[in-house]
Amino acid sequence: MWSVVSRVFRHKKLNPLTIRTFSSLPTGLYGFHHLNTPKGFQSFVDDAIQRSGELISYISTRPSASEIMKTMDEISDTVCSVVDSAELCRHTHPDREFVEEAGKASMKINEYIHYLNTNRDLYDAVKKAEQECHILSNEAQRGVRNLRIDMERGGIHLCPEKLDQINMLNIEISQLCREYNENIVMDPGTVDIYPSSRIPKNLHYLVKPISRSESLITTDKSGSRGTLKEKGFQITTDPQTLASLLQFSSDDEVRKMVYIKGNSVPHANVDVLKRLISARHELAQMMGCRSYADFAVKPNMASSPKVVMSFLLEMSKMVRAKAKEELKLLTKFKREKSGQSDGDLRPWDEAYYMTMMKSSAYKIDSSVIASYFSLSNCIEGLKVLVQSLFGATFHNIPLAPGESWDPQVLKLSLYHPEEGDLGYLYLDLYSRKGKYPGCAHFAIKGGRRISQTEYQLPIVALVCNFSGSRNPSAVRLNHWEVETLFHEFGHALHSLLSRTDYQHFSGTRTVLDFAEIPSNLFEYYAWDYRVLKTFARHCSTGEEIPKKLVEAMQGARDMFAATDLQQLKREHTNWEHVEGTHWETRFSHLLNYGAGYYSYLYAKCFAATIWKKLCQEDPLSLNTGFALRTKFLQHGGAREPASLLNDLVGDGIYRYYDGGIIPDISSLCDEMKLIEEYQQQQIHLL
Repeated sequence: MWSVVSRVFRHKKLNPLTIRTFSSLPTGLYGFHHLNTPKGFQSFVDDAIQRSGELISYISTRPSASEIMKTMDEISDTVCSVVDSAELCRHTHPDREFVEEAGKASMKINEYIHYLNTNRDLYDAVKKAEQECHILSNEAQRGVRNLRIDMERGGIHLCPEKLDQINMLNIEISQLCREYNENIVMDPGTVDIYPSSRIPKNLHYLVKPISRSESLITTDKSGSRGTLKEKGFQITTDPQTLASLLQFSSDDEVRKMVYIKGNSVPHANVDVLKRLISARHELAQMMGCRSYADFAVKPNMASSPKVVMSFLLEMSKMVRAKAKEELKLLTKFKREKSGQSDGDLRPWDEAYYMTMMKSSAYKIDSSVIASYFSLSNCIEGLKVLVQSLFGATFHNIPLAPGESWDPQVLKLSLYHPEEGDLGYLYLDLYSRKGKYPGCAHFAIKGGRRISQTEYQLPIVALVCNFSGSRNPSAVRLNHWEVETLFHEFGHALHSLLSRTDYQHFSGTRTVLDFAEIPSNLFEYYAWDYRVLKTFARHCSTGEEIPKKLVEAMQGARDMFAATDLQQLKREHTNWEHVEGTHWETRFSHLLNYGAGYYSYLYAKCFAATIWKKLCQEDPLSLNTGFALRTKFLQHGGAREPASLLNDLVGDGIYRYYDGGIIPDISSLCDEMKLIEEYQQQQIHLL
């Protein structure tokens, strides 16, 4: 949401000797003593700016290269303590005053970030450090090089007039991103359904009862009038509710209405996106790039839109024939079930008939599956993973007064018997009004080395929106929610197990198409019977999840694997676009993943190879965990991604193409039973 170059100034701390906790001061939100009241965000920003100013003054004295890198990292750490806290607060805090003050703090600190990114003293110091980098550690060398490149991506090397324009564009982009997100919260879209009988009871938890009055004229001679209240339901078409209705509502018209409404709000973002695209394009051209995609992808493993498109087209060709067959099967199934011999599939039919066809083929019932996945069971599953893989345990920690933002938030410490505390994790898992609508991982504090004996521990929050009771034993998750939970947990582990010298590289602070690999990898753990049987227990009987049920779930998952993999609907799928809808107006990944959404599929290919070569044989062994931790997770962004991937699984996990990297797709093709298509394509390429 802030300028691309703000990664220079990534994450936190006001006192370089304060680590682990803030116990010597009164507790506030997330453990920051400033944040015991909403107005505390003002002093939080002011203190961060003051401390950064002191550090800038020190850098201006031209200390050694190692001191420059260390001090730059502390500036980043200091500033991003405000950025991260404000972002988490804005998206999750139920108190409107906290949200508003966090918003003001975010705007003020982002303006300061633009000042930092264009500070010539800092830039000159970084260039000096780079010239002396032969005396630095490998991580520090990588750090100063990245700092210099990132500052230049902010335009600091350009003439003052151009630099001013770039700063204004970055501020405009930041404001447009904020406006886009606020519109999503303010206008989730609603559909009124009458009569109430059109919504099945198993979906009532998603909807709000409403009624309307109808005038009645009696049939007797008096001609008297009366009124009748008709009961109905109002559906708020937020993404989670929309997905559930499209999957489980048997009423075609209801599905159609919620699909169209859910893909047409907020309309205000049509204009916001136009302005955002224009501002990004202008920024990219001023930076000497043909497009924003060129500018955005350059730091990534892929390195250019040409490489990305080559990868995506390769995948599209691979799945096209199978996806076409899947569509035929689904169309035939709909016609059989609906009794319409010529009925075509519409976009609001896809999820419903896929779910029905899977259930029919594998005799599975989503409510039966959910009965094994209470939220408390799933949290237990996360604990099993860290114990089995890393020999570590999660312990519940009491939250101090003022530290939490909601009574249901949990705080866990990740503890290793030989190493002590590894980091802290907040769990904010329940939906509530005004909260970020999806699931996400938020960094609060990045790990970094303070001295030879002191280490600043990472602190992260895992945010979800599970519906229903606030008793974790009573909340039942659909399996796709379990998969999502494990995906976000992969991000959290990347942060918690990171042991970089500089917070600039801590955990997920790495290039975008590499950062998504751990999250995609841990999705596999949500599907493996050997893992599921350790925690998935029936809510009533305590029975372990049956192996046959898991096999049926896996079979159902694979039925439409090719269709699920396809992306751009008009060009690369067989599905129509419904005129008047504009799903992109609340697809918030367009903001922080601008030109980078390919990263999910890209990372999925790497994850498939890692799972097959390293994890599949014994996914819960300490040996597997040791390799994942020491060769991958603990390095964050401190080492070259290609080098880490090679060390982890050996040669062949990727290939070079036109200056960028393309992942090997054979493991994913094998998994999707597309290996023949893959082999034929390889012959064609030769």
